Amino acid sequence: MSQRTIRDLAQKMKDIDFAMLSTHAPDGAIGSRPMSNNRDVDYDGDSWFFTTDDSQMATDIGNDPKVGLSFQGKAGMLGMRPFFIAIEGQAELIRDKGAFEAHWTKDLDRWFEQGVDTPGLLLIKVHATSAHYWDGEDEGEVLIDRGVFVGGP
Repeated sequence: MSQRTIRDLAQKMKDIDFAMLSTHAPDGAIGSRPMSNNRDVDYDGDSWFFTTDDSQMATDIGNDPKVGLSFQGKAGMLGMRPFFIAIEGQAELIRDKGAFEAHWTKDLDRWFEQGVDTPGLLLIKVHATSAHYWDGEDEGEVLIDRGVFVGGP
């Protein structure tokens, strides 16, 4: 059993672009949708996603900022195992154009044709509080704010 840190997880996550972002709907159901982190993957415990203020996801986060993210890394060649990570965190809805510009990539123009000037544009910041990982043999949890390993098999 290894004792992984946030840096170890960041190394594993560096090529994972899409996550499933899960929120709590008003009726108590869990809503999940695929979201691109736009290759903003220098992972330090924060994930960044764009949406618009009229989305159900934005409404859900406004009502309950506790969210989950799940990532799956690819299995490699020569017996390398897939990598899974589930993150629990707090989401924040950001309406600041400067923050939009700091996290904007050209690929986003596909979904937001007016770029950072898109009406109702929101940036979702998910600050992780814990990360649970599994790679087929090794598993554990990292408490992000403290950057420490807390468990495994």
